Amino acid sequence: MQTPNVDVHVANTQLSAVDADWLFIPVSRAETTLPFEDLDAATGGEVGRAISSGEFKAKNYRVFVTPVVNREWRARRVALVGAGDAAQFGADLLRRLAAVAGLTARDRQAARVAFVSRQPFAASSSLLPAGEQAGIAEAIAEGLLFATFDAAPYKTDDHDVWVPQGFVVALPGADAETMREASAAVREGMLLNEGMNVARHLANEPGNRLRPRDFAARAAEIASRAGLDVEVLDESRIAEMGMGLLLGVARGSEEPPRLLVIRYEPGDAAPEPRLGLVGKGVTFDTGGISIKPSQGLDRMKDDMAGGAAVIGALCAIAQLKPQRRVIGVVPIAENMPSGQAIRPGDVLTGASGKTVEVIDTDAEGRLILADALWYARQQGATHLIDVATLTGACAVALGHDISGLFARPQSWAETVRSVAQAAGDHVWPMPLVDDYLELLRSDIADLKNVGGRPAGAITAAMFLGEFAGPGPWAHLDIAGTAWSEEAKEYLPKGPTGAAVKTLARLAFAPLP
Repeated sequence: MQTPNVDVHVANTQLSAVDADWLFIPVSRAETTLPFEDLDAATGGEVGRAISSGEFKAKNYRVFVTPVVNREWRARRVALVGAGDAAQFGADLLRRLAAVAGLTARDRQAARVAFVSRQPFAASSSLLPAGEQAGIAEAIAEGLLFATFDAAPYKTDDHDVWVPQGFVVALPGADAETMREASAAVREGMLLNEGMNVARHLANEPGNRLRPRDFAARAAEIASRAGLDVEVLDESRIAEMGMGLLLGVARGSEEPPRLLVIRYEPGDAAPEPRLGLVGKGVTFDTGGISIKPSQGLDRMKDDMAGGAAVIGALCAIAQLKPQRRVIGVVPIAENMPSGQAIRPGDVLTGASGKTVEVIDTDAEGRLILADALWYARQQGATHLIDVATLTGACAVALGHDISGLFARPQSWAETVRSVAQAAGDHVWPMPLVDDYLELLRSDIADLKNVGGRPAGAITAAMFLGEFAGPGPWAHLDIAGTAWSEEAKEYLPKGPTGAAVKTLARLAFAPLP
């Protein structure tokens, strides 16, 4: 199932003339007066009454809805969205508030929805400064469109999914230059959201419907349709390149592995720098011989969320057309137990020539990524970033809202972090400690694939770093952020599309 094509456009008319059925307006707890002078009269005094009486306290993400009684207004409903009393205001908060609006509109079956771009914390003016409007408009578009994803495509009973027909980002009184910039930014937000939804659809697919060959074929079709160059390497080609780590993980499954290679090659771009995006593509992870407990095992269908993020990001890149060459590499396998599966204590040889003693077959993601990182570097990637649902240890450390960022050198870490922050992907820098490499030393091979429970996320990242080669490299551990365990006001339960926007925006960033 693909995301419906929903239009988003920018309007600079007064609120009464905004072409929408529902009009969402963010309001902070600090505001004691109405955000717009004629709003109270248009609602028959209901907005003012709700604010003054305390019925609407503007708590984070709370929504108050009232009819518009003035028939000269286009909108039929006004909805106040609580922006809380946060000390800082910006695109990230408005993105979430717009997502609340989109999800509310979907639940209430509103056909056309508008969200007003404003600064509810400013003392002097409720409207955002002109220089900030474009970025804010893009964030609002992303938030509104986030609600168009259907996480239950296989329901057959009582599942009539309503998607609004169109969204409006309202910038009352904006001048022509601001409108041009905001419209361009909204288009960028739409394309980034489409990439996110590509990743969310793929990560949401059941393991029986997205086995390695299925994943490779579907991803190749999606990428080709986006105008990208695609190559799918089968098990014979993988063996010819000596990718013993990828082959080893795949041995336990009846499904052969695949290596998906996607290239974005604009004709007038310089040969370098070349950005390399690498994503873990384990279509289902039982843990192998080191089998996982049954609780939560169904969720292991999303162990390819990193690979899905790479595919979604490249689809967005193909439409946004940066002047930089990008290569995406997704190693794809299924980690299953069988008589052919690798065992704890087995030694595998990667394409780099390094040997690895397998201590835990459930630490398979780093094995397949190791061969993929080597391949991306061999294909000319000067700057690498890999994305993976890699370790539960990272989720324990950072929870389900923040991804772990491991990178070298520091300049590359700062670049990735700043791009992620602007994209709305929350990341936190984690250390790479040379002394911890000793935890990965094997008695009989070059490396072990695990270093024990202490510092599990760090040693996993350092294992990958041993195969990333010279040059800038970053690792995003999205084990805690790739899936929303519980529905929130601004985030439905299910796949989140984590890291897609960061990867896509890196194609535009100055590279150190």
